[in-house]
Formats: sequence, structure tokens, C-alpha cells
Amino acid sequence: MYRAFYSLSWEPFSKEIAPEDYFPSRNWSEAKARLQYLVRARGIGVLVGEPGSGKTFALRSLAAGLNPALYRVIYLPLSTGTVMDFYRGLAGGLGEEPKFRKIDLFEQIQRSVLNLFQERRITPVFILDEMHLASPKFLLDLSILFNFSMDSLNPFVFVLSGLPFLLNRLGLSQTQSLVQRVVMRYKMEPLERDEVKGYIEHYLKLAGANHTLFTDSAVEAIASNSRGWPRMVNNLAVTALMLGAQLKVCPVDEDIVRQAAGELGFC
Repeated sequence: MYRAFYSLSWEPFSKEIAPEDYFPSRNWSEAKARLQYLVRARGIGVLVGEPGSGKTFALRSLAAGLNPALYRVIYLPLSTGTVMDFYRGLAGGLGEEPKFRKIDLFEQIQRSVLNLFQERRITPVFILDEMHLASPKFLLDLSILFNFSMDSLNPFVFVLSGLPFLLNRLGLSQTQSLVQRVVMRYKMEPLERDEVKGYIEHYLKLAGANHTLFTDSAVEAIASNSRGWPRMVNNLAVTALMLGAQLKVCPVDEDIVRQAAGELGFC
């Protein structure tokens, strides 16, 4: 309904936005550059962020931008099944029939990684999500699993991703053998206050808007209530547009944004 009222061609702020159309905020541009460096350097990287910070989109964009003839992406969230299921998922992602015992699984995964990298010239890219749930023992296991040729070779790209609490996990003494091998780490931050207006206008323009849909005070209210987190900006802007269409208001004003914030429980 609101799309017709505001003459929009499609949904703004959609999850299906293409990586090349993502708003080039300072945070997004830095995260993208860090991940591209990790792919070039190979090895272990850490990406953390609060829910709604754009972390998952950054990971999807990383995977989508890799040439499948040169890279094999294996994405696994730690929240799926048991730890052994996780290791079996790694083996399965490499095209192997997973072994039963842990020691055999580790040998199988390492052998498959080396075969892909050295024989087929394909770099495995492991994206391990929800890693803030990982125990120190599990992180220690990963440091063993991803140690090749006595730590003289990195035939893989390995991204540990999760909530910022993951950094606390990595700060424990038991995980230092893994931490010392991390070549890239980045924490996703919210949009800066002066970027929120550009962010909103960017996606409305992509959706076909040809006139102003939010007053300046409405944009300020979105920035304040969302605290700059992209998902919260998206949800608040869409809810305000729906309310604005119901009330036949254009452009959306500050009062409507505050009503939307109340509906979403932001205030």
C-alpha cells in the first residue's frame, strides 16, 4: 500500500539489496576493505558486530564476490547441531563423506583443504558464524585444525564471526594460539549520525522515489531512535512509511516517526 502512495517501484531497505547497491558508509567501506585484504592475505580473520549492524550482509557480500572457479565458500553457524555436527559440516562442505571419529575428521578436513589448494588451485573460504557461542576448548581445537605445515602455510581463508562478546572469548589465555594467528579483525559500527540521511535517501532513490519522503526532523528522529544501526533504521523507516500512507501524509514527519518507534518498541 505505501509503495503506491509514495510512488515507489519496489520495497526500499530490502534484505535482497545487491552488494554493489549497498550504501557506502564509512563503516561498510572499511569492513569491505578488511575482508578483501583477508582474502588476498589468506589466514584467519575476525568480524564482530551487534545484531542489525550489517555483519551478515558483509559476509554474504564476501561470498558473492568470490570467483567460484578460484574459491569454495563453506558457511556454517555454530548454533546448528553439536560440535561434531559442525566438524562434519566442514567436511561435507569440502565435498567429503564425513568420518566418524574426531581425529579422523580433522585429518580428513586438512587433507581436503590441501588438495583443493595445492592440486586444484582452489582456496577454501570458511565462514564460521555465531562464534560467540564457542567455548575456549572449541576455539583451541580450531587453532589445531587450521594449523598447516607447522603454521608455515595458510591454504585457506577463515572468518570467525559473531557478536562482540566473541572478542572476550578470544581474550582468554586458552585461545592465544588462535588469536596470535589472526591477520584481520574488525568490529561493525552503527551509521554515524550524519550518514543516516544519505542512507535513507540512497535506498529510497533505488526504490524509485523522485521526491522527498521524510522531513529533516523525521530523519533526525530516525537517527536518534535507531542509534544508527542499519536494521533498526530500515525497520523504523518502513514502519513510518506505512503509517504515513495510512494517514495520507507526505513527506513523513517527526510525529509519525515517533509513533512508528513506539509501535516497534524503540521507546
